[in-house]
Amino acid sequence: MNMIVIAGVIIILVLILIVFACIFHFIRKAKRAVESFSRDAFGTSDIVQGLKQVEQEYSATPKSVSAMTSLYLPKIKKDFPEFHYDEMKVRAENVLTSYLLAVDGMNAGLLREGNQELKDKLEMRIEMLKGARERERFGSIKLHRTEITDYKKRSGRCIITFQTSLQYFHTRKDENGKILDGREDLTTQSKYNTDVIYIQDREMLADERDLSLGLNCPNCGAPISGTGSKVCEYCGTPVVELNIYAWTFSNVTEVK
Repeated sequence: MNMIVIAGVIIILVLILIVFACIFHFIRKAKRAVESFSRDAFGTSDIVQGLKQVEQEYSATPKSVSAMTSLYLPKIKKDFPEFHYDEMKVRAENVLTSYLLAVDGMNAGLLREGNQELKDKLEMRIEMLKGARERERFGSIKLHRTEITDYKKRSGRCIITFQTSLQYFHTRKDENGKILDGREDLTTQSKYNTDVIYIQDREMLADERDLSLGLNCPNCGAPISGTGSKVCEYCGTPVVELNIYAWTFSNVTEVK
């Protein structure tokens, strides 16, 4: 009877060893498969290290922009011969950078230029952060590329949209400094649209805040309506259009 018990125990132990051997074999096989996949995909057998490399590469790779400058610029130049593309692009980049720094500093006064619509949106964003007792930070801002992505004519205004790809260190924290969103150790790649508008015909505008934009006669002060008007329709005084001052920035939006 004792021999039967001993034999039974031995059989059970052998079966357990076989099971463990099978598990060990499958684990090694799975590990080799993972290492092989990691080498093929990331160039390293350590998949964790490979995923970190991909994350770092993604954080350092600029996003592509919808570059439509070659299509829209001739149309813009036809409507506005005095339009200076390079100068306006620099202005758009400066507005975008100062907008982000204004959010970072919780100070709308850091915005370099823009109409009341843009200032109102910025102040609302800052007030929302204050109300939630949060802080949004943008550090080490670096611009990659800026192109015209759209050109529209509607409701008495012309709108040129610049799209900029950029990177920064971005975080959103609560009042205790806890990170709610973003990373402090990795840069974020993003892109933004910045709208610049020209008031084409004041009589067609629905927003009274825009009535202060556009051109005025240097003699009688009357508004000059219509793109390219060179003579005041009220007093007949010739008008030299200072195009750079006729444009103003109205919107800054992140493109997801």
